[in-house]
Amino acid sequence: MAVAVSNALITIDKLKKHFRVKDKGILHAVDDVSADIQAGETLGLVGESGCGKSTIGRVVVGLLVPTAGDVRYQGQSVFSVRGEEKKLIRRKIQMVFQDPYSSLNPRKTVRDILAAPFEVHGLARRDALRDEVERLAQLTGINREILGKYPHELDGGKRQTVGIARALALHPDFVVCDEPVSSLDVSIQAQIINLLMDLQEKLNLTYLFISHDLSVVRHLSRRIAVMYLGKIVESADTDELFANARHPYTKALLSAVPSTHSGQKMKRIILTGDVPSPINPKPGCRFHPRCWLAEPICREIDPQLLMVGNGHSVSCHLTK
Repeated sequence: MAVAVSNALITIDKLKKHFRVKDKGILHAVDDVSADIQAGETLGLVGESGCGKSTIGRVVVGLLVPTAGDVRYQGQSVFSVRGEEKKLIRRKIQMVFQDPYSSLNPRKTVRDILAAPFEVHGLARRDALRDEVERLAQLTGINREILGKYPHELDGGKRQTVGIARALALHPDFVVCDEPVSSLDVSIQAQIINLLMDLQEKLNLTYLFISHDLSVVRHLSRRIAVMYLGKIVESADTDELFANARHPYTKALLSAVPSTHSGQKMKRIILTGDVPSPINPKPGCRFHPRCWLAEPICREIDPQLLMVGNGHSVSCHLTK
């Protein structure tokens, strides 16, 4: 996370996103987050609700303007481009939203929803447009009879498949998946996850996969970054993180993941205390009010995200 890689497809550089809350102050949703995402890989971004994961995703795709920092696609800032160049980059960066019901227009059929990206960008009309819609349907396994239905006529899994198909309409390289299975039944989650993995292999897609579920992220991601109250507190290759977590918050998250190995059971770490407010955060480590290992320095100085091994970064004063 702290090391810049020049050939990254996506570079998130010291990103900050703050919101002014009337009569209260400044909400620090994202504070100085950096990450490099290589072409063809999946970076998993995990943490509790409200930690800033989705805000990062929305800034990356251009739905929110950052307070500071930058996002670069193949070295080019996505916020400095204008006109046709901006359109070209926006085609390459797409998003799959958490709630497929609210993210799809209820007044349009599936066919119209899938046709919309081509119409907005002026890329296809009439027969060509019909062919593009059918290509997307075939690519994602959407039956042709579904194309004439409205979102409310579909179950959650089919609606999310439509959302994925729409995100892939303009041949993107990079897709932000914002909790794409959290609102689905467990029986449907595996279908969507397998679809995302198959599409990644087939189309050489790059994902930022946002989730609060470490089990899901482990299945999909080559690398994982753990967020807490707007900051990344640990990042590593997936196997390394699960085998050798260094930050107390990461250890607490992992202790809640059910083990698939009989006889192997991790002692559950129950976090106590209230989550600090992200509005006008106090000095020191943001996790220290809930950390059972906290020392005086943790209350005074915010730790830096530092390398502790090959590709493994941790933000903790107690890490040696």
